[in-house]
Parts: sequence; structure tokens; C-alpha cells
Amino acid sequence: MTAPPKFEEGQSTYKPPRFNGQYYGWWKTRMHDIMMAEDSELWDIICDSPHVLINKLEQIRPMVSKGRKEYTDIDRKAVEKNYRAKKILTCGIGPNEYNRVSTCDSSKEIWEALQTAQERTT
Repeated sequence: MTAPPKFEEGQSTYKPPRFNGQYYGWWKTRMHDIMMAEDSELWDIICDSPHVLINKLEQIRPMVSKGRKEYTDIDRKAVEKNYRAKKILTCGIGPNEYNRVSTCDSSKEIWEALQTAQERTT
């Protein structure tokens, strides 16, 4: 994993590094560390997808998504953590990469889209 050639000391611990299509391995490792430092559950959500919010109506009917008014406290925390992870990821990418992931609903989808695109090109 090679760091960018103009790597400067003292980068912010509050802002994620900006991915511009180069040095994906470096960016990926840094993003992992930022997520883990922020909240280790954020990394779990990226890897495992957010909590599935569904209602079981009856055994003969399919499961349906819960409405926001039906969320439990656990559901709300899961949704919030997914959005926190999405925010960190999208703040760490440039416009070209953002266009690639702007339609993704979850942080897991964003991570996988970036990983697929970059590992295909390297």
C-alpha cells in the first residue's frame, strides 16, 4: 500500500482522506481506521449491511418494510449509524466517485461499489 507522493504530516483526524481515484489501498485502510475510531459498529454496518426493518404480518403474507412511525429505538439507532457511515464515506470521495455511488441506499452498497470499481481497475 503506497501513500500519495505529496502526503503531508498532521492530517485532520476529523475529516476523512479524500479519494480521487488513485491510491485506493491507502484510502481504504485509512477509512477503515476512521470508522473504527468513530464507532466500531459503523464498520459492522458497512460489512454486514444495516439492520433490516421489516414487519412480519402473517405467515401467508410476505414481509414488508416498516414505516418510520413503527421504528423501535433499536431500528432508529441502526438507521442513524448507517447514515453516519454513509456521511463519512461520501465526504471522503471526490465528485467522480460520488457519481458512481450516489444512488446507493446503504453504506455497504457504497463500499462495495467503490471496491468493485477500484479492484477491477487495479
